[in-house]
Amino acid sequence: MVCEGKRSPSCPCFFLLTAKFYWILTMMQRTHSQEYAHSIRVDGDVILGGLFPVHAKGDRGVPCGELKKEKGIHRLEAMLYAIDQINKDPDLLANITLGVRILDTCSRDTYALEQSLTFVQALIEKDASDVKCANGDPPIFTKPDKISGVIGAAASSVSIMVANILRLFKIPQISYASTAPELSDNTRYDFFSRVVPPDSYQAQAMVDIVTALGWNYVSTLASEGNYGESGVEAFTQISREIGGVCIAQSQKIPREPRPGEFDKIIKRLLETPNARAVIMFANEDDIRRILEAAKKINQSGHFLWIGSDSWGSKISPVYQQEEIAEGAVTILPKRASIDGFDRYFRSRTLANNRRNVWFAEFWEENFGCKLGSHGKRNSHIKKCTGLERIARDSSYEQEGKVQFVIDAVYSMAYALHNMHKDLCPGYIGLCPQMSTIDGKELLSYIRAVNFNGSAGTPVTFNENGDAPGRYDIFQYQINNKSTEYKIIGHWTNQLHLNMYIQTTTLTVSMSLSASVSLGMLYMPKVYIIIFHPEQNVQKRKRSFKAVVTAATMQSKLIQKGNGRPNGEVKSELCESLETNSKSSVDFHMVKSGSTS
Repeated sequence: MVCEGKRSPSCPCFFLLTAKFYWILTMMQRTHSQEYAHSIRVDGDVILGGLFPVHAKGDRGVPCGELKKEKGIHRLEAMLYAIDQINKDPDLLANITLGVRILDTCSRDTYALEQSLTFVQALIEKDASDVKCANGDPPIFTKPDKISGVIGAAASSVSIMVANILRLFKIPQISYASTAPELSDNTRYDFFSRVVPPDSYQAQAMVDIVTALGWNYVSTLASEGNYGESGVEAFTQISREIGGVCIAQSQKIPREPRPGEFDKIIKRLLETPNARAVIMFANEDDIRRILEAAKKINQSGHFLWIGSDSWGSKISPVYQQEEIAEGAVTILPKRASIDGFDRYFRSRTLANNRRNVWFAEFWEENFGCKLGSHGKRNSHIKKCTGLERIARDSSYEQEGKVQFVIDAVYSMAYALHNMHKDLCPGYIGLCPQMSTIDGKELLSYIRAVNFNGSAGTPVTFNENGDAPGRYDIFQYQINNKSTEYKIIGHWTNQLHLNMYIQTTTLTVSMSLSASVSLGMLYMPKVYIIIFHPEQNVQKRKRSFKAVVTAATMQSKLIQKGNGRPNGEVKSELCESLETNSKSSVDFHMVKSGSTS
């Protein structure tokens, strides 16, 4: 709102508010003065919102921390890239332009909630009959953008928080990274969809990996929140149903960890030394700090990490702690690098990317230099020239979720395109029936899309808004002082490891041939077939609904953990394994002869 006449930084205007929206409008007023300075705006006929973790969580009292170059900047630029491509496509939404309003979640659910209230401003009617400015003039209201759909968020806890607000205003939401099983509940998150599979599939894949590697005694580690706790709970439930995998202890990383918290967690994990395999459903920041804590007490080679898609093939969690992460097996929804995005992002400069309000900060971080008014005051840091180039003067590797951001934007675009064909046949531009887009109707078109995504794989949604489960299995390897995430298999309803596997154990200093390695992988199955054929029966298949239910219910394991510090729980059935059992083989390094 702008008050004419007297120019002042603020105008004491008063609104008659309904009780129903009092809290929401109060929160809007808190962020109103900052929203334009801390958001990306691109005009269009239809405006899509975007939520990205541009910054990490700040320390206590500060909402935002350090810049996230990959998870934040790469992803939001992927949305801008997709919008550009769609607006140039004569066959998709012809004569209709898409615009954006992109906000920073700062990797914090409560902060993201405040920010996302911007998306619903246009849908809340304000009673301006009793509004006055200080000088008595009538106010001029700045018309807020009408947001038709939202792309995001990244973290499941953020998506859950935002989804609860968006559903009230019937605004469809498509996430590119949120995988918590809880979000599959279509009765609670009916306007939420995602182009990534839920963790109930991922948990099954991780159980299959642990079983294939012959590990029967493991610990679990979760970040506090929906993503971490639901993921570990799904893993625990599935491992119980299948049998053969015992959980030694479950650790939980607090949302606001105290100093020394990660050191304590590592020490607790060392209390069960035979449970060297650690199943991790943790966010990127927590993974990095766990590895740092293990490195601090020289535990390289002890832990066998199995990381969920939040680790995937990211560089930041393992940066400067490569040895402690060596051998980690990680999982990531099957993806491909998008060449078009690489060309686009490498061409971004300070001159041609003014629409990204965080790009100057990225430039400083990426090239280790400082810009005039944006620059850091450290005199030892060189001054940016503006002539630096991404990938030429800095390292560059496309972030793993770029493909899914692009697919999420295109899902929204195809839904709008099909909606326009039905409601506005032969009409150039938006017809009156789409001047105000009905969110519930748009949702039905989103759930019905079926197209080949940016990687050439089909993009579809089931009745819960979930994407199908397709994963690549990686291992973090060090070869001749060079590091890489190497694909060692994939999972599509069942696990497929590459045929040529070479292993090196931690307990026996010897190399094993591929045939011996495969024998060790499948020896438990062969033993059952020969000596216990009655056990060689197919496991009962579980419906997807059963998996989701198992993942979201409060299990006895979690209940028992509430009585122990930091959510730790140790099963009595596993305690005997601590002293009597050892894993058949410690697969520390799995090297593939060929990658898929």
